Amino acid sequence: MASDHANRAAYGHTHTITALSRWSILDKKLPPVDKIRAIHVYDFDNTLFQTPLPNPKLWNMQTLGQLGSPDIFINGGWWHDPRILAATGEGVEQEEKRAWNGWWNEKIVELVRLSMKQSDALCVLLTGRSEQGFSQLIKRIVASKALEFDMIGLKPAVGPNNERFSSTMNFKQVFIRAMLETYKMANEIRIYEDRPKHVDGFRDFLADYNAQLVSAGKSPITAEVIRVAELSTTLDPVVEVAEVQHLINIHNALARKRGGDGRAKPLAIRKTVFFTSYMIQPADTKRLIALLNSMVPEVDDLKYLANTILITPRPCPKHILERIGGMNSRMKWGVTDIGSYQSNLWAVRVRPVPANAKFHTDNPSPSVVLGLRRGARPPDVNKIRHWQPIPAEKSFVFETTVGEKVMLRIEREDQVGDQSDDQQDGLFSHRGSKRKFATDNDRQSRNNGNHGNGTREYHTSSHQGRGGADNRSRGGYRGGTPRGNRGGGGRGGFKGSGRGGKGYRSLDDVDTRENSQGGFGSSTVSYDDTLPALPQGGPQFQQPIPPPPQYGQPFPQPGQWPSAGGASTQARPVGGPGPDLQSFY
Repeated sequence: MASDHANRAAYGHTHTITALSRWSILDKKLPPVDKIRAIHVYDFDNTLFQTPLPNPKLWNMQTLGQLGSPDIFINGGWWHDPRILAATGEGVEQEEKRAWNGWWNEKIVELVRLSMKQSDALCVLLTGRSEQGFSQLIKRIVASKALEFDMIGLKPAVGPNNERFSSTMNFKQVFIRAMLETYKMANEIRIYEDRPKHVDGFRDFLADYNAQLVSAGKSPITAEVIRVAELSTTLDPVVEVAEVQHLINIHNALARKRGGDGRAKPLAIRKTVFFTSYMIQPADTKRLIALLNSMVPEVDDLKYLANTILITPRPCPKHILERIGGMNSRMKWGVTDIGSYQSNLWAVRVRPVPANAKFHTDNPSPSVVLGLRRGARPPDVNKIRHWQPIPAEKSFVFETTVGEKVMLRIEREDQVGDQSDDQQDGLFSHRGSKRKFATDNDRQSRNNGNHGNGTREYHTSSHQGRGGADNRSRGGYRGGTPRGNRGGGGRGGFKGSGRGGKGYRSLDDVDTRENSQGGFGSSTVSYDDTLPALPQGGPQFQQPIPPPPQYGQPFPQPGQWPSAGGASTQARPVGGPGPDLQSFY
């Protein structure tokens, strides 16, 4: 076993300060053995630093597993490409100037500073990220915050004593054992870690270590493993898709060079469209919710929506899309009536402005679902039979943009018959039956009878993108799926690949295939997560790129990283020819 080999290697070498320093990426002299009484070890990802995770609002569940898996991409995955971490916020060159402000767990930062001040404590940063790929970037991140560690340990391909590591936990245990065997006068160790699986692993390891001390007639050390609360973040959606496409570009170049053998199959990003709608800007969503609260002040326990006017509950047919002005076209609406269904769903009816503007909706009339209670569904808006006119002083006009609710997925380029973009009309055509009820069995798609608006005056084409929901400063999107869900199930393989599984795995699980991990969250459609539309046919980023770098190449030094939107020697798909990524969301 690789772990047994690593342990034997650790036991078979003299434990000195010089030997221990080879585990650290810092060129720094370690403190004398007789000066250290405590060892404080801090994990990096989502313990000290709020590391972005794949966004479950962008990718389906299987793709979340693929992104975290080391088995899908030749050049690694989400946790193995330093560009992903470097894309945090506004990118490394901008964030370094402000010390990645807002991306730290400040409570842990405070503890690190206390460890720095404690003269008899060895302060250590320990992460499973690869030494070759992430050393320079992590040193820059830590230095920007003025954090000084005695040691920073990243997982090497081969340890200082020729150790081979079966997993991140195996690497960290060998590393910690080397510290304990070197600083034998230390009587206390504290480890800060966010992942429950690793918390348990450290506790078991330290219990076994103390048992060995006791059996050898020595006193046990005080060992404490502190679980840190999970702080999940995501990248700006446009940046995230761009970086994942760059990952795919490099994989595809390597795959074609290898001739497509084994897992080396070219990949592509494709989309699944859940519905097409007139999308409402966040500011107007607030106005609509305020209108509801003013008209029906006693309403509570609602999940607010107020963000779409349905066009079709599926990809919009081309002839309808052309009639209403095309994707990203704009249209104005005025609110006219408000109503509810069984006091579980509230909505407003709207009219086009001007009245003769062309529009389409599969509903009996255009409407906006404002909010609903548990058990209600947005299609229940068609069951409202009594509408109350909105007073003129409360009525207002707002603007919408034609877009789609989509989920992205990663598939082999040659994969067919699995929700391909040109087959989705058939895939979603059965949904109409779910929307019928006793009084409207003969209902058909509604088009405004007044098609007199022959000009495009009120349907101006626009390809300017919109930010996703909950857009924070510097592109930081908070509140994604917790990192703790990296544990459990499969590896997120492709259909037909034999791997199966829809799990999400991280850098901490680049180990044996037996140590598989599980699901990341539901990929079912959410009506409150609408984003502006992808271009028809899905994202096409396949730009020519130069020969790809080897996986794990050293991270660029300061000044070598291309600025956002600038030219990139690695064909990072931001700026330049091709589709504007801002129109994707």
